[in-house]
Amino acid sequence: MEEINKTTKIQFFFRPFSEDPKVQVVIFVAFLLMYLTSLSGNAVIATIVQINHSLHTPMYFFLANLAVLEIFYTSSIAPLALANLLSMGKTPVSLTGCGTQMFFFVFLGGADCVLLAVMAYDRFIAICYPLRYSVIMSWPLCVELMVGSLVLGFLLALPLTILIFHLPFCKDNEIYHFYCDMPAVLHLACADTHVHRTALYIISFIVLSIPLSLISISYIFIGTALLQIRSAEGRRRAFSTCSSHILVVLLQYGCTSFIYLSPRSSYSPEMGRVVSVVYTFITPILNPLIYSMRNKELKDALRKCTEKVLGRMVLGLM
Repeated sequence: MEEINKTTKIQFFFRPFSEDPKVQVVIFVAFLLMYLTSLSGNAVIATIVQINHSLHTPMYFFLANLAVLEIFYTSSIAPLALANLLSMGKTPVSLTGCGTQMFFFVFLGGADCVLLAVMAYDRFIAICYPLRYSVIMSWPLCVELMVGSLVLGFLLALPLTILIFHLPFCKDNEIYHFYCDMPAVLHLACADTHVHRTALYIISFIVLSIPLSLISISYIFIGTALLQIRSAEGRRRAFSTCSSHILVVLLQYGCTSFIYLSPRSSYSPEMGRVVSVVYTFITPILNPLIYSMRNKELKDALRKCTEKVLGRMVLGLM
């Protein structure tokens, strides 16, 4: 009963990156700029796809949904992280608040990983079966795949969050992180966490390995199909639609695998915190940049939209 009372009343605090307030302010400004850049970049991609009828295709449908996922994904982390940076780690978060943040982070991150596999399947059909593409990738199927990504993310997040927050937390309440990440929170439990760590590892392995295997298989077939295209221009166009996706996959899966699949003995809280910055702040910025720079149709749509907005602004000033 005493442990339960301690657990229900506990408040977590996040360890500052530095004891120097000036360094904390510099990190705060960097995080804020990255967060705002991520929000604006992904919002632009989602809006461009929505308002341009020429982009109403399955590939851009998934891309727009990935952008929206990135907005919510980063927003589940950034506000609390920014508040703690300014307060030198003195902003408390309740057990419920920590659990809620963990749930949405895992939910959206899991959906993100599944959606990247769906996007690889879309490219596989487009390149290997171009004549049947519109029939196979019908709009009902696209919606089902998108909803399925969200459902799988939800089914991953809920049991893991419940499992972890049924543990008693009655000792040190300082999380060596800037958000409620699972390994960092498990470290604070005052009970045997072997089963919980094993469950986290197994689920993380399944969630990361199965989509990554599907992505790899898709790109093996895509690579074989590209070699059979005689036109150099045709190969270049087909590759350009895939290369941006490959870069995003490498960033997302590389960082998350390092955090959740590393052996406990080799896990470093400090390194984990640094790597987490990459996939919570930097990757959501790079996604719109990678896709917009390497995709001609998206660049053309963005250019036309910019010219139209600037034209209206000029007319309004005249």
